[in-house]
Amino acid sequence: MKTDSFKLRHIGPSEKELDSMLDTIKVDSVDQLIYETVPDDILLDNPLNLPPALSEQEYSASMLKLAAKNKIFKTFIGLGYHEACLPAVIQRNILENPGWYTAYTPYQAEIAQGRLEALLNFQTMICDLTGMELANASLLDESTAAAEAMTMLFAVRSRDQKKNNVSKFFVSEEILPQTLSLLQTRATPLDIELVVGNHEEFDFSDSFYGAILQYPGKSGQVYDYADFTKKAHEAGIKVAVAADILSLVTLKSPGSFNADVVVGTTQRFGIPLGYGGPHAAYFATREEFKRNIPGRIIGITQDTNGNRALRMALQTREQHIKRDKATSNICTAQVLLAVMAGMYAVYHGPKGLTYIANKVHSYTHTLSQELKKLELQQVNATYFDTITLKADAAKTKEIAESKEVNFYYPDNETVSISLNEATTIDDINTILSIFAQLKGKTATKVNNIDVQTTTLPDHLQRTTEFLTNEVFNAYHSETELMRYIKKLERKDLSLNHSMIPLGSCTMKLNAASEMLPLSNPQWGNIHPFAPVAQAQGYQEVLKQLEDQLTEITGFAGTSLQPNSGAQGEFAGLMVIRAYHESRGDHNRNICLIPSSAHGTNPASAVMAGMKVVVTKATEEGNIDVEDLREKAIKHKDNLAALMVTYPSTHGVYESAIKEITKIIHDNGGQVYMDGANMNAQVGLTNPGAIGADVCHLNLHKTFAIPHGGGGPGVGPICVAEQLVPFLPGNPVIPSGGEKGITAISSAPWGSALACLISYGYITMLGADGLKSATIHAILNANYIKERLEGHYQTLYSGERGRAAHEMILDCRPFKAHGIEVTDIAKRLMDYGFHAPTVSFPVAGTIMIEPTESENKAELDRFCDALIAIRQEIAEATAENPNNVLKNAPHTQAMLTADTWDLPYTRAQAAYPLPYIADNKFWPSVRRVDDAYGDRNLICTCAPIEAYLEA
Repeated sequence: MKTDSFKLRHIGPSEKELDSMLDTIKVDSVDQLIYETVPDDILLDNPLNLPPALSEQEYSASMLKLAAKNKIFKTFIGLGYHEACLPAVIQRNILENPGWYTAYTPYQAEIAQGRLEALLNFQTMICDLTGMELANASLLDESTAAAEAMTMLFAVRSRDQKKNNVSKFFVSEEILPQTLSLLQTRATPLDIELVVGNHEEFDFSDSFYGAILQYPGKSGQVYDYADFTKKAHEAGIKVAVAADILSLVTLKSPGSFNADVVVGTTQRFGIPLGYGGPHAAYFATREEFKRNIPGRIIGITQDTNGNRALRMALQTREQHIKRDKATSNICTAQVLLAVMAGMYAVYHGPKGLTYIANKVHSYTHTLSQELKKLELQQVNATYFDTITLKADAAKTKEIAESKEVNFYYPDNETVSISLNEATTIDDINTILSIFAQLKGKTATKVNNIDVQTTTLPDHLQRTTEFLTNEVFNAYHSETELMRYIKKLERKDLSLNHSMIPLGSCTMKLNAASEMLPLSNPQWGNIHPFAPVAQAQGYQEVLKQLEDQLTEITGFAGTSLQPNSGAQGEFAGLMVIRAYHESRGDHNRNICLIPSSAHGTNPASAVMAGMKVVVTKATEEGNIDVEDLREKAIKHKDNLAALMVTYPSTHGVYESAIKEITKIIHDNGGQVYMDGANMNAQVGLTNPGAIGADVCHLNLHKTFAIPHGGGGPGVGPICVAEQLVPFLPGNPVIPSGGEKGITAISSAPWGSALACLISYGYITMLGADGLKSATIHAILNANYIKERLEGHYQTLYSGERGRAAHEMILDCRPFKAHGIEVTDIAKRLMDYGFHAPTVSFPVAGTIMIEPTESENKAELDRFCDALIAIRQEIAEATAENPNNVLKNAPHTQAMLTADTWDLPYTRAQAAYPLPYIADNKFWPSVRRVDDAYGDRNLICTCAPIEAYLEA
């Protein structure tokens, strides 16, 4: 056994298990299985051209060497990114804890109560600080949150505004540069006209539907926006505010001056800079917009017994329901980062946050006063943490970098300095020495700084309380917080307990060796707008990852900027749009999308300014080629793209895929391949071989970034040669193609810190390991398919009867027994498993994807559970719903109660198979009542009794 092989540690089935599995599948070898599964004409002739695989030890050593190439300067650039102090108790118990980072999106609420509570804390924190009524469970970054605000306000325009096609959106010139770039990206395809200007000179004409303000402004100036919002509302204009979260501890909240939407980032609440991410943005608004708010909202409801329970509220607004009618394609959040930011607020509480905010402000005030003594002109009349000086930028930069300090230089005569929680008195003296040298003077040394309450004018100061709920006032020692985090963790089923067999979601192993670099400050403490020369370790890793992904996909170029799969979809379509427009084909706006596609596909197409035309599926679940051909020919003069998932969402390698892509090309379109199922392609085939022009990749699926309870994700795009020039850029740090579209995400390389994980996965597996992973994903799926034969019907199979890496089981016939697919999902919890994907892409079904990481023993446990459940279904009757399935899941409280009046035993309820006793997982609540939660929408931490009494 080659013990230094990462492939051995990552791939589940052993050589000993392989023969038994092949016997079950009824093939002689894995080669035969692949022959019977993947169409011959798309198989690659040659192995991937990647360097030899590194062992875990070699990889760790190489990452330390690369990290040493990053220069960690003291950085005061700001622009929405600040060095933060991550409490060790949060780092060790959440960031580095697979119980938190391997959890899935909390669709199955009964086994996700821990992270749901942590997200409710986050939402409460956001509502309290912003002064708004409703907040979601996080978004991707500040700039995309601002863009979501712009498009949401566009969607909720008044009837008269829509009738008169009012489409102007005012953007304050104080907005962050990356946010402006992203607003431009999102506004253009929707024909929203951005007007950038000085908010103090705005004329409030009726040609505007909305406005966005920065608070404090990018220069650091704190404006009083009360008069602006009052006049805007009088003119029928809604106002969004992009607000610094820490400043809201001392500044009056945007809600107090009647903002309609408040957005920003929570990065400075203990989250590493990570060269741009991942970080949790926030989005808060009024309750009247609850049906329009993008992303996810966590709400309070009750379970079957009437006990308090949490769940994702308003789930029917998910984009796979709304499709092309959606106002956003966002179907994810930054859950792990939101949990950490929320826990930062729990740990520090209102008094701790006040101390931190006052310290930052006092240090800034001291610096401002001392710089005035050096005869430097400080521009800002009022400020929180950022001051702007008039000084020679080039000379200042030279001196500052010689002392390993970074400032921001908006122009040749301006220097901007943003202080943060990690700033020390030594840093203040270093900054003063830089400007003393610039002015040829001697600075007075600062020895002590009083942490004052504030030097802000009274009319700008916060007067309202925040974080008054008990959770923010109870866990301020490390012992208390450690135990609180553990209490929540115990309520959640994660990969460290059992397999999570979700079709389309690829919940594979997130290896510890891939994760370890994230804790290294030489990777964590680099600002995304630091000079590239200071980030050479990052630049090498990101370039190598781009090259790896380009090779794996068979394309010519890659952009890592999109920081979710949905952003990748949008980015890919915008690149296609730019390509067509560069050729004068401004009319190409038709996007063909198969009826089986994930709902984000049509939502992304509409966001990119395209019109969706849906193509039919055959009875076998494949794309109806003749219907596609007919529609491609019909729209050939205006055809922009086809969006196709491969293997299909139904878990099948469609043999006609090359014919399909040729039809699109013959009619002037480009082919966008959704990379959700790349785990069934890597090393065997690729989008280039299939005939696609662009694909996005879900690094949190195929390439091992953990799901983190619903984020982070990364969604890079890989493109064919003709599309390379149009890859997205950034307004602060040059990046992307020579004709690149404007920004897709805030940072030049998106969530760069998370990209280290995928780099590790690819580097340690190498070409052979990657191909082996794909083969074993297919092997495991077909093993499950065969083991369940005769118990469940597989809805779709390939032409030779095989599944791809996932399969759909038809549960609709069980309705005759009174059993719905939801009952199966909840009963699986009693067997110690998370349910597969429920009712997608076909209602009344479950979609199973085991991944390559699970061994035969775990697959057998899962199959045994489903077979046992099938027997329970057979014994159920529609006339008597009081059965073990309808009552599932069963909690520990039920099993230990004094009375038991159910028509089956406690053992049948909790321990239906012998293996369960060895590792029992208890759901913490009974079945959650979604309808009650929607009727009584409560999305903050106030105790439910208060609302019931009201």
